[in-house]
Amino acid sequence: MKNMKFDNPEYFNSRELSWLDFDSRVLDEANDTNNPLLERLRFLGITQSNLDEFFNIRVASLHKLVAVNYEQPDAAGLTPAQQLKGVSKKAHHLVDTQYNILFNELLPQLAKKNIHMLKMDQLSNRQIDFLDDYFHQKLYPVLTPLAVDVSRPFPFIANNTLNIALIITKKGQNEQESFATVQVPDVFSRVIKLPDASNDFILLEEVIKHYAGELFVGYTAHDMACFRVTRDMDIEADEDTSDLMREIKHELRQRERGQVMRLEIESSMSNQLRNRLIKEYQLDDDAIYVVDGPIDLTLVSKWIKQVQRHNNLLFDKFTPYFPTPLQDESMFDAISKSDVFVHHPYDSFQPVLNFIDQAANDPDTLAIKMTLYRVSPNSPIIRSLKHAAQNGKQVTALVELKARFDEANNLHWADELERAGCHVIYGLVGLKVHSKLTLIVRKEADGIKRYMHMGTGNYNDVTARLYTDMGIFTDNQEMGIDATNIFNMLSGFSEPPYFHKLTISPNGIRNYLMERIDDEIENVKAGKKGLVKMKMNSLSDTTIIKKLYEASAAGVKIDLIVRGICNLRVGIKGVSDNITVHSLVGQLLEHSRIYYFYADGEEKVFLSSADLMKRNLSRRVELLFPILQDDIREHIIQIYDILWDDNVKTRVLQPDDSWPHIAQNGAEPLNAQSFLIKNRKRIANALFKKDFGSSAKKKTTKFMPIRNHNGRKL
Repeated sequence: MKNMKFDNPEYFNSRELSWLDFDSRVLDEANDTNNPLLERLRFLGITQSNLDEFFNIRVASLHKLVAVNYEQPDAAGLTPAQQLKGVSKKAHHLVDTQYNILFNELLPQLAKKNIHMLKMDQLSNRQIDFLDDYFHQKLYPVLTPLAVDVSRPFPFIANNTLNIALIITKKGQNEQESFATVQVPDVFSRVIKLPDASNDFILLEEVIKHYAGELFVGYTAHDMACFRVTRDMDIEADEDTSDLMREIKHELRQRERGQVMRLEIESSMSNQLRNRLIKEYQLDDDAIYVVDGPIDLTLVSKWIKQVQRHNNLLFDKFTPYFPTPLQDESMFDAISKSDVFVHHPYDSFQPVLNFIDQAANDPDTLAIKMTLYRVSPNSPIIRSLKHAAQNGKQVTALVELKARFDEANNLHWADELERAGCHVIYGLVGLKVHSKLTLIVRKEADGIKRYMHMGTGNYNDVTARLYTDMGIFTDNQEMGIDATNIFNMLSGFSEPPYFHKLTISPNGIRNYLMERIDDEIENVKAGKKGLVKMKMNSLSDTTIIKKLYEASAAGVKIDLIVRGICNLRVGIKGVSDNITVHSLVGQLLEHSRIYYFYADGEEKVFLSSADLMKRNLSRRVELLFPILQDDIREHIIQIYDILWDDNVKTRVLQPDDSWPHIAQNGAEPLNAQSFLIKNRKRIANALFKKDFGSSAKKKTTKFMPIRNHNGRKL
């Protein structure tokens, strides 16, 4: 079997095309009548946001490769130019589907609920009077008409801003036409709530179009239509600079003027306006997206927030469970008794916040060290770290300045932390630090003790309500030593010869996981059971995929839950016969990374910050950590099995690369996320029992799962 070759391009999907397939799965949720109506609308906006970022970064990268005549094919055998062609075909189809769902499904259903997005000719007299006042008192002073002629060059159009293109003609001189633009200002809500009805709305651009003639006194304005450009927004900072913060700030300014990747125009736009824009941006047909409706569907999030008295059209709100034992004693006391597992957002993120805040105010805490990749705009963790420094603790924070689209936010927090007296590390040359790791050092009666939190998701209290992530609190001595060495590596020039329990990338995680897969292969060869279960956001690392193919060919059973990109193909005879891939897209964004190996019955489980992508395994500092406590390990396995058994939101990868919903075949429907939400208290209490902490770490008690009325494990 070692002589088998697994690098045939037919064995792989294109990363970029697979990403668009994922966005199509998200769009399917907007078409799913089992979802609440306003949530279907929200999924429509999510696909728009996803697509915008895809053009900002991925399409931009392909264009750069084409520009330098780079013709090396990807694992699927496609050159950058071929990938761009494939992207254009799929993306255009995706956009057409978006607007078909909006106009043929969602808007008619919303109208039945008396929720309307109106045009000017549909308004009542009172609504017209309201908008007349709104335009003249609020909008008019802010709007800036920009004409183009020999003295006024074509204006700069910023990334993803909405603009109105129009032709103006001087009154009495119909033969003299000029091109002009008006930006739809983002200082106002794009969705305007109207009087005279509880849920009547109109878009800001419709109002501006109606009154546009008043912006060009002495001229007639006509041929009005909206457009939007999407630019290359990737940052290419020179990391060899002596001042990375200054370089990032410079690149942020430069990014706004990146090359245009996509031009979206309203279908009502005249050929005259269209040709003017195409000429200005020098675009080919593949980059033009003619939209039959309002441009930029991210507007729906603003719309949903303003809808009144229709909570029944949203997912039911739920409060994450905050286990009583973690409320009744300090985090340090709780961790000293037993490792603590949390599964967000089913479990509250508050224990993570308390962990940092209690350390900041704890007289016995000597040092706090954290890696910060993305935090919320009003982060309580940042406040706690600043408070800790003011209390005399040694605070070290690695703030990753290169976190995509969070650069400005992280620059701000890095500056804030430094001002408060924290030691701030800006990242590493050539690597992004994506690991989620906190180390707290305390002086206790029996000496210095280390406490840790490791997680699969960011230290962001806002996204922790929407993303499913897992985390562990522990005072394991060997892990503590490893964590100390990791921070010494990040802050200095330390190169420890080995780690006791933790594994880090670049390279370390890939090698370690491949060794565990090899163990499964050897077990199968010895006539034993071989089983691998993995859950991640994306699977695109070619080396890992080839190793999975090798394991499948040897007879190892492989179950994968992959939310997004999946370059692996199933159903290839003799190669991937034993691989099954699920994708779960639902109410919450599946974000946790779980890596399981049967290990001849020992059942090894690891959590990680890393997806199985080349960038994560080769160009990022990531963390893989083992679950050592028996009851927690069993608990995570059971959560994985619940997700795997989902037969409502799960789609299954087919040999033809399609992703149909899993067949229920008469089984009782199981929406895994809904099940975990409804049973979050019972599931958490399976670990946080009344005798919480009674099972010592070195001598754990067998985990006894609670069962529901159907016999399903909790």
